[in-house]
Amino acid sequence: MANTYTQIHIHPVFAVQNRVSCIQKSWQERLYKYIIAIIQKHGHKVLSIGGMPDHIHIMFGFRPTQALSALMQEVKRDSSEWVNKENLVMGRFSWQEGYGAFSYAKSQISAVCNYIETQEQHHKKKTFREEYLEILEKFEVKYDEQYIFSEIQ
Repeated sequence: MANTYTQIHIHPVFAVQNRVSCIQKSWQERLYKYIIAIIQKHGHKVLSIGGMPDHIHIMFGFRPTQALSALMQEVKRDSSEWVNKENLVMGRFSWQEGYGAFSYAKSQISAVCNYIETQEQHHKKKTFREEYLEILEKFEVKYDEQYIFSEIQ
């Protein structure tokens, strides 16, 4: 894309289907590397990736050569297939439908990356649902309560 210059930083968040806490420490790093490879294959630059056993956060520099929805669909589909092919969980692994995606200025990247990399500390104080609603409210995103990731019962 000659003469096209952008600076777009995206922070997607998505959860395991039914918020099941099944991403194990023993294979979490391999999953992250697999997801990074999917994103990088399209020319985007991953700056940070992290999460908890039931959800994931990513921060990446986004090139406007494809739709974000297409990228997220591929990330979720291909990583689910990989988890299942590797037999890393009992039963069938899948990501919950939908995702949140938020944009940040370059000056905010360091703080967001730190936040992503210290998820375990954040979740000692608040649940994923509380975290997600806080992000939606911070960005003034209108949402329908019935489509917010459900708490584990």
